[in-house]
Amino acid sequence: MNHDPAPSTLRVFVALAPPDEAKDELAAALQPAYAAYPRLRWNRIEDWHVTLAFLGELPSTAVPLLQPVLARQAASHPALQLGLRGGGHFDERLLWSGIDGDLDGLHQLAADVRALVRSCGIEFGERPLRPHLTLARSRRDDSTSVPQAAPGLADFVGRRWPAERLHLVGSNIGRGPGPIR
Repeated sequence: MNHDPAPSTLRVFVALAPPDEAKDELAAALQPAYAAYPRLRWNRIEDWHVTLAFLGELPSTAVPLLQPVLARQAASHPALQLGLRGGGHFDERLLWSGIDGDLDGLHQLAADVRALVRSCGIEFGERPLRPHLTLARSRRDDSTSVPQAAPGLADFVGRRWPAERLHLVGSNIGRGPGPIR
């Protein structure tokens, strides 16, 4: 039994997650890249998400305060019709799949979520929304795998899906050798 105390802070973000069918479709299209670029640090499929607001390091006590207000926010918005499409890279280090569909609605939802979080007294750095789903990161000594892998996603067009739920995620990424939670 694990008796580790809960961390006093977490890295927190608000996101949308594609349904399993959409993720499976993309994972199947990525099979050649998985084989061709084994040195990339591939994200686990169950962790794939579209970040709406990155809140940064917050006290773990802030998370329960945000849950009910974000639940009401999600219930008040119609489900966005989104899809995964194409791909690319940021700074030759991060491989991503693009987001297609109701992008105006996605930008509005992100703005509403960010305003709601701030109305709860939580301040965070403003980053422009660049809708994407992170697939992999390169290792420090590998500047070629990500740019070489990105064109393999150019023709990918995934099924549309309704984005019906907001996810409030707290992670311990970068906190030592254990698994990311």
